[in-house]
Amino acid sequence: MYALVTQLSTWAIPLLLSYVLAYALYKKVPVYDTFTSGAKAGFGTAIRIMPHLVGMMVAITIFRESGAMDLLLKTIRPLLDLIHFPVEVLPLSLLRPITGSGSLAITTDLIAQYGPDSYIGRLASTIQGSTDTTLYVLTVYFGAVAVRNTKYALKVGLLSDLVGVLASLFVVWMVFG
Repeated sequence: MYALVTQLSTWAIPLLLSYVLAYALYKKVPVYDTFTSGAKAGFGTAIRIMPHLVGMMVAITIFRESGAMDLLLKTIRPLLDLIHFPVEVLPLSLLRPITGSGSLAITTDLIAQYGPDSYIGRLASTIQGSTDTTLYVLTVYFGAVAVRNTKYALKVGLLSDLVGVLASLFVVWMVFG
């Protein structure tokens, strides 16, 4: 079964791309021209979202480097101990809605330090897969298309991230104890 899943995952993207190209040729779509036109539009999008990305990266760096993260961890540690939530995983839970690459770096560090089969490693991996980069999506994608009223999207997105973290804690605790 493992070999089958490995083969499917290896061929999934090349087969999907081949299908898209074959379908476009069947529909007589000028594939190369369409691709270059999309790439050209992508540069404009990248330029429009750059200020949002820089602002978000500066805010994250200030939060971590100022010691605010350490102070927050010390303050809520007793509460986390009550629900058996390792304090080491809290930075991941807080940064995951903000940055995908930053949270992946934290997950990688936790797995390197505690091991992939540890409770912390499993919890970090499950949180990484069960939550999304809500603030990143709102900042970058909504900013790129000039959506200004994001209050409901923010509330729902952050609530779903919280549910993802709590569900991850519950599932990892139930399955791996």
